[in-house]
Amino acid sequence: MKQMRKINRQKNAEWALQVFDKAPYVTMSMTRPDGTPYGLPLNIVRKDEATFYFHCAADGEKIDCLKHNPIVSLSAVSKCSPAYEADKNNFTEHYHSAIAVGKAKSVTDDSEKIEALRLLCERFLPNYMEHFDEAIARSLDRTTVVKITLTEPPVGKSKP
Repeated sequence: MKQMRKINRQKNAEWALQVFDKAPYVTMSMTRPDGTPYGLPLNIVRKDEATFYFHCAADGEKIDCLKHNPIVSLSAVSKCSPAYEADKNNFTEHYHSAIAVGKAKSVTDDSEKIEALRLLCERFLPNYMEHFDEAIARSLDRTTVVKITLTEPPVGKSKP
C-alpha cells in the first residue's frame, strides 16, 4: 500500500510538471517584508524535475520579497474551460492545475544564466533564436535570472 502511494505521488508529480510546461504563465507567490502576500504571473521555464527559471530586472518588489524570504509557491493552469452539463443541470469548470513550493536564488554564473535565458527563449520565442546570441552579448550583464529549486514534489489536479 505504501509503495502504491509512492508510485501515485510520482505519477502525479510528473503530470503536474507537464501542467507547468503547458501553462502560458505561472503565478509565483511570495511574502513581502511586512508579511503580506504578493503574487504575480511570470513566464517561467522548467529545466528538469526540480529546477525552474525566470528573468527580471535587477531590483523591484519581487526581488525585495525574495531577499526577505526566498520560499515561493508556484501555481499554474494549463486548461480552463467553463462548462454546462445539461444532463445534470450543473455549471462546472474543466481544468488542469498544478502547484509547487521551492526556494528562489539569483543566478550569478554567466553560463547558467545563458542556459536559463536560452530555455526561456526556446519556449516562448522559438522562431527568433537566430537573434539570441546578439541579445545575450548586449544584455546579459543587466539581466537578472532567478532559479527556483523545488523543495517538495509538485502536485496536480484536474477535472477533465
